[in-house]
Amino acid sequence: MSDQWIYIKDLKDHIGEHVEIKGWLFNKRSSGKIHFLQIRDGTGFVQGIVEKSVSNETFELADELRIESSLSVKGKVRKDERSPYGYEIDVDGIEIYQIPLEDYPISKKEHGIDFLMNNRHLWLRSQRQFHILHVRNEVIWAVREFYRNNGFILIDTPILTGAIGESAGELFNIEYFDLGKAYLTQTGQLYLEAAAMAFGKVYNLGPTFRAEKSKTRRHLTEFWMNEAEVAYYTSNDNMHLQEELVSYVVGRVLERAGDHLKALERDTKPLEKVQTPFPRISYDEGVRLLQKKGFDIKWGDDIGGDEETAISEEFDRPVMVYNYPRNIKAFYMQPDPQRPEVVLCDDMLAPEGYGEIIGASERINDPDLLIERIKEFNLPAESYDWYIDLRKYGSVPHSGFGMGIERLVAWICKLEHIREAIPFARTIYRIHP
Repeated sequence: MSDQWIYIKDLKDHIGEHVEIKGWLFNKRSSGKIHFLQIRDGTGFVQGIVEKSVSNETFELADELRIESSLSVKGKVRKDERSPYGYEIDVDGIEIYQIPLEDYPISKKEHGIDFLMNNRHLWLRSQRQFHILHVRNEVIWAVREFYRNNGFILIDTPILTGAIGESAGELFNIEYFDLGKAYLTQTGQLYLEAAAMAFGKVYNLGPTFRAEKSKTRRHLTEFWMNEAEVAYYTSNDNMHLQEELVSYVVGRVLERAGDHLKALERDTKPLEKVQTPFPRISYDEGVRLLQKKGFDIKWGDDIGGDEETAISEEFDRPVMVYNYPRNIKAFYMQPDPQRPEVVLCDDMLAPEGYGEIIGASERINDPDLLIERIKEFNLPAESYDWYIDLRKYGSVPHSGFGMGIERLVAWICKLEHIREAIPFARTIYRIHP
């Protein structure tokens, strides 16, 4: 009877058993008549001990291995507290699938970020990227769970669209057959609003595109965004939903991916403080706070990355800055009936200098006001006929938001740059691999 093939993540359940694992050689060192094989299989890492005294044939096979050789090993699982993995395998059999003919480009020595990004297809195999992308996986699972637990319907919104959601200057456009220009979506929000009028509580999760020529550590040209829209929600209802979502996701990541955060040497104490309610300050209060901190900002100016960091430093959990001036926000945001110069919106700023992770607002529900705002932004009204229709047939107050997955992952993992928070980053300088 052949040995049971198991994954490394399950070795803890097979202590003392003879098993087979299939994977790749992550590293190898030798000491006299012993080879130490570090093996990964996509679920984890383990060390295999190959002693010449056990099997001369197996020892010689291990001697031939190069980094990233694909192989299966058979042996007995042994608990070992000294091992960084908690257990090891005493190997008595090896089957080789392939031995690379060339040295692995990403070796143990240090490499510059351009080299690593050029070899992203291989860099993904490293331990650090393994842990980061496992955290990302748990973030996405937690997002979907939150909505399922709270009665939301998943709506898959288009990637190709004829309607501009945010700023015309940040669009990737293409010729769409004989119909003129189409765009890669900046947001699925407009379509989610239509779905909210049908289903009440809806969300999406998918790629979005921004053609802004930004070089900051917080920006990508292609990123994943989660958006939600809810009929009859006010801006205050919306803010409550956002803080419930973020606290749920962070809690689930701590619970399910704590070992990955530990491997990344992430101090989880700040994350443990991410409990509701979150602090809220008005845009007016934010400007006054920044002025006290010495920033050259006046009412009506947008709050940039440095300013967001300065505000978030005052709080130990995400903070929501609400009711920005209407002139610096998108056309679809509902003006405050008491102060028409501001809109009912909020930005959620992550602590520890990670800036905006959510942008949100109550949406305009009056068709005449929406038409006025579309004209004010010089947008083609004919592209929004269906969007205006939503306000003609049973219009209601409604609100929603967009949350950037990569920014959330970067904050949770405390990454220096957002490019590590996605498997294959797209920036103004990078489309390969």
